[in-house]
Amino acid sequence: MSLLRITSYTLTSALGHGRDAHRDALVNAATGLRRHAFDDCAIDCWMGEVAGLDATLPSSLKQFECRNHRLAWLGLQQDDFMHCVARLREKYHAARIGVFMGTSTAGIHSAELAYRQARAQNSSSLPDWFDYRHTQNLYSVAGFVRQALQVSGHSLVISTACSSSAKVFAAAYRSMQLGLCDAAIVGGVDSLCLTTLHGFNSLQLVSSDICRPADADRRGISIGEAAGFAIVEKPEASADGLPYALLGYGESGDAHHMSSPDPQGSGAALAMQLALTRAALEPDAIDYINLHGTGTLANDAAEDKGVITVFGSHTPCSSTKGWTGHTLGAAGIVEAGIAMLCIEHGLLPQSLNTLQKDAQLQANVLLHPQRKTVTRVMSNSFGFGGSNCSLLFGHVNASMTRATS
Repeated sequence: MSLLRITSYTLTSALGHGRDAHRDALVNAATGLRRHAFDDCAIDCWMGEVAGLDATLPSSLKQFECRNHRLAWLGLQQDDFMHCVARLREKYHAARIGVFMGTSTAGIHSAELAYRQARAQNSSSLPDWFDYRHTQNLYSVAGFVRQALQVSGHSLVISTACSSSAKVFAAAYRSMQLGLCDAAIVGGVDSLCLTTLHGFNSLQLVSSDICRPADADRRGISIGEAAGFAIVEKPEASADGLPYALLGYGESGDAHHMSSPDPQGSGAALAMQLALTRAALEPDAIDYINLHGTGTLANDAAEDKGVITVFGSHTPCSSTKGWTGHTLGAAGIVEAGIAMLCIEHGLLPQSLNTLQKDAQLQANVLLHPQRKTVTRVMSNSFGFGGSNCSLLFGHVNASMTRATS
């Protein structure tokens, strides 16, 4: 495939607002996870909560008022992203700029609050302030971003659980190849809500301990929230902006189980191999793999088998969910941003909070950070039902030095 230029990106999570906050946290091994409760949830767990979500939306966006869109709005303010989009509108007509967003629950927390109020008032009707279309509806995320950024091109929302905002890169690439848009804004937003906290806890996946990916004593996930965005353009676009590109992508659907991965990692391996094939790269051309690495027994073991199948036990890899928590529908875009930070700063982050690697895992999971030249990074995002996506990022000129052996 031809590369897809990434000319701007931003990420906001429990680590802070913007790229610099995330770089500093990675360098200093500072987690954003805290032990505290959200809303009236009394589950004993750690969470990755984003600070600064109390401010209301601008009056022009008032109909979208909910936690999820306040998080999206906060994310859009970082790293000069709004100005980059303004320049993009000058370069392309607003109608030729697509919007591709990922989320798992959108603004469902607003529905939770609405039902709570109705029950408290013994009412058979939801309160008048509840606006399903502009909050809980999955498409509301793309609708909000389009209106906030004043673009009107082809748009869609992908909701494939934890791979949602990784798949947006592939969707944008295909849409641009079909001529549906000339450039695109891709991203993902997922905010904390009771539905995900209680839902994952009912599956016995939420740990009372901090998330410890690949650890011998790992006990499950720490849920987080995040927003991230990127501008992608065709390869022939001018060299304005950042020198990064999507070199390849791979998608697979193993459909092994509703919430558990194929234990042999076959779907994960297929996604990784397809990304390499599309990029015309051999496994030894990849400097680092950002693992999906949720910290659950089944997911870490299955992904490990997939990595060994494709890469063997040499390629350095780690999960960064010990920093951010599992941000679900926003995990793909957050970890795409981390992949680009690794390339820019020559950083291979360790698997934070991993005290003793599980002896059953064979991949080269980093327990200590490394500093070296990083040219290409693979980022894995694997969703419920075996909806898998692997992305390959690199310098724009990395496509000129592809491995042939």
